[in-house]
Amino acid sequence: MFTGIDEVDWASLRHAHGSAEDVPGWLRALACAETAERATALDGMYGALHHQGCVYDSTLASVPFLLSLVAREELPDRGDIVELLVGIGVESADGDPRAREAVCAGAEVFVRLAGDPDPAVRRAACGALVHFLATPARILDLLRQRLRTERDDRVLLALTEALGLYVRRYPAYADGAVDLLAEHSAPPYAPGLRLAALGQLALVAPARLPADPVPTAVRLLRERSVLRARVPEPSANDTLVGRIRRLRPSDEEGARLLRTLHTALGDRVAERTALLRGQLTSPDPVDRCNAVWMAAALLRGWRGDHGATAGLLGAQLTAEQDRLRDAAAAVLAELFTAAAPAADALHALVRARPDLWTHRLERDSPTLGGPLKALARSGDPRAVPPLAQLLAGPAAPLDLGFELARLGPAAAPLAPALRHRLGRIPLASPAAARLAAPLLTAVGAIGDENA
Repeated sequence: MFTGIDEVDWASLRHAHGSAEDVPGWLRALACAETAERATALDGMYGALHHQGCVYDSTLASVPFLLSLVAREELPDRGDIVELLVGIGVESADGDPRAREAVCAGAEVFVRLAGDPDPAVRRAACGALVHFLATPARILDLLRQRLRTERDDRVLLALTEALGLYVRRYPAYADGAVDLLAEHSAPPYAPGLRLAALGQLALVAPARLPADPVPTAVRLLRERSVLRARVPEPSANDTLVGRIRRLRPSDEEGARLLRTLHTALGDRVAERTALLRGQLTSPDPVDRCNAVWMAAALLRGWRGDHGATAGLLGAQLTAEQDRLRDAAAAVLAELFTAAAPAADALHALVRARPDLWTHRLERDSPTLGGPLKALARSGDPRAVPPLAQLLAGPAAPLDLGFELARLGPAAAPLAPALRHRLGRIPLASPAAARLAAPLLTAVGAIGDENA
């Protein structure tokens, strides 16, 4: 597994943080029995050997050892190493062809890994087959075989994505892959797999879509939600990779399925709006939470009549799930006056939950909370009373003045309080300009000549 590792002059090689003499230790740690050590080593590899997608001479020297590691069936967490290899071979930020060549040199290992006992390894290997094998006919045959024998839902979704990737990489050989996607978008296949195939068809062969793709997608999403296993989230190590995984949606596969379809629909705003309406009215709060973030991309990126969608975002503010409520408030805050259809729902939440008026991260100064910020940015004067209370308090959020300015003359009753707070800023303080800027912005927007 590590034959020749000590013959490499690692100290003379470089990575993102300097000498690569620590790389052999990381490689060996990837094979150790301790989960935390493996996770820390993977952190090191990503942060130094593949930092921001860059490839270094030490990255290239590591590839043969990484390929040897993934081939050892008894080792745990090999799926993570396959993902790292795919990243190195595909996502070179500086366009260095040597990275791809290094991974392609050992590409036969991915053929074996596509049938590995570990589903995480099989899942990661699906795309690697398309990226690194050289013969299109062989790649398609392997994907077809895996689709026939695979039973793990997540691996099946990865195989479907691999078919879409295959069509984009090998358009001259695409017919067989498109036929497979069309086959798997229809009964008797499971709703998640059908939804995945539908999204890939929309991307690569829209002519093969059913006549009513959006209603079909909404129906499949709801069927999938009913079937989705209710299992607790696996614990993640306190490492960079672990923290990134905790930031992912709780139903990452579902989010990717719908994001793919939104991407494929592109500028077809009416169809995307209808799809979002189906998502935002789903009985499943996880589906609705995914939809909230997708709504942000549509409403901020494309012109159209988005009033009904903004209203549906407002409806999420009554959810029992903090994650869904906070996501809706955050997206509405970024819509500014376009969030006006949700103003009643925002005002109701602001009145009911004064504890949400501010938000404080550990060791940071308080900032304005999402619901109140969204209400103020929408231009609704009902934001003035709670803002006045915060302004009169001992620890007003630093950004309060900037958000007050959104209300313009409607915030005129707060002019005396703004002047008073400005007068309390010690002019000799190094922080004077930083503290005064938001308040002066509000004074200017209000038009308070007495200031």
